[in-house]
Amino acid sequence: MAGGDPKLACSANMLLEALIGCAGVTLSAVATAMEIPITGGRITAEGDLDFRGTLGISKDVPIGFTEIRLLIELHTTAEEAQLEKLAQLAERYCVVAQSLSPKPKVSCRRR
Repeated sequence: MAGGDPKLACSANMLLEALIGCAGVTLSAVATAMEIPITGGRITAEGDLDFRGTLGISKDVPIGFTEIRLLIELHTTAEEAQLEKLAQLAERYCVVAQSLSPKPKVSCRRR
């Protein structure tokens, strides 16, 4: 969408993939600790990103995601209250999610 080579990795997709991977590992660990049986499932992520900021078309548009949503589908016999708690704890302990909120200070410098 930004005009790059589609054969190359997209940094926005890589960020979402890192979040999905971390959330999956964390969710699995928390489910084990809570003794919630999971036989399968899927985690996806979607986000809101206005490329006018990234491409420098508009200085009034933020660069990067303004919102990211993780969507979790699980195959389990657990009750809804357990699943709600599982999702809350997975978000709380997911390193990538917690690193994104609040935004960390990031700096770029030459060596």
